[in-house]
Amino acid sequence: MTTQKNIAFIGLGNMGLPMAINLANAGESVRGFDPQVTDSNSKLPEALTLCSSLDDALLNSDLVITMLPNGHIVLDVLNAIIQGGATPAVVLDCSTIDINHAREAHKVASDAGIDYMDAPVSGGISGAAAGTLTTMIGGDENVLSTLKPRIEPMFKTFIHCGDGGSGQAAKICNNMLLATTMIGTGETFNLGKKLGLDQNTLFSVLSTSTGSCWSVNSYCPVPEVGPNSPADNDYKPGFSVAMMLKDLHLTQAAADSADQATPLGAHALELYEEYANSGATEEDFSGIIRYLADLDRQ
Repeated sequence: MTTQKNIAFIGLGNMGLPMAINLANAGESVRGFDPQVTDSNSKLPEALTLCSSLDDALLNSDLVITMLPNGHIVLDVLNAIIQGGATPAVVLDCSTIDINHAREAHKVASDAGIDYMDAPVSGGISGAAAGTLTTMIGGDENVLSTLKPRIEPMFKTFIHCGDGGSGQAAKICNNMLLATTMIGTGETFNLGKKLGLDQNTLFSVLSTSTGSCWSVNSYCPVPEVGPNSPADNDYKPGFSVAMMLKDLHLTQAAADSADQATPLGAHALELYEEYANSGATEEDFSGIIRYLADLDRQ
């Protein structure tokens, strides 16, 4: 009798836990570990076991999925897996980390005979819960093809971006654009309001004209305008200002290393830092529209 292999899921925060639940609900045996999570208020599926240690989570696991805060922790966990003698076939890191750490992780895993993929995600907490995330993947495309049937419950869209580190590169480029378009969207609606335009009318124009973009069409920062968004829930995150700041810092570090000017990206970082310093760290990033509305014109 063949024993079913487990998926070890390391990092059960706002994103990781619903992703692990989706895997378990799809029939995978998932062993989860997070040092900050000793119990869950949520009713968990029987196929998801909360473990008290990393070693326990790795028991009989051929696939390890990580969703962790930064590259240092990703490397620490990867080294602990290897030094502890575990032999997963694949480590799939869904964290958003800097490119250099991702490339180092690929090398460390390869030297240990483990296939490694950097696979940051987009779609926020709601996408994690619904299993509709987009993942941008760096690594061996053949490994992805083999792995895909097991991890499909977490994702709606898979995009193979290239060699190791390319998933992280794509993610930070995407989020730099997201930050700048959200700032532009907020400025536009604020100006339209001051000019006497009805916000729903302006939405109808922008969403069907050359101003059309995701920040307008799908995630409008104005309450009761467009599809439901965090603006309709007092800007409770979705995707927090703190997370956007993390990604913008990664973007600017990458731009420095590549010697590429990103003036709008750099200014977006400054504005989000100012917004965070106003006490909005845990608000949704779209709430910057309120901060922009109160700025003096200079």
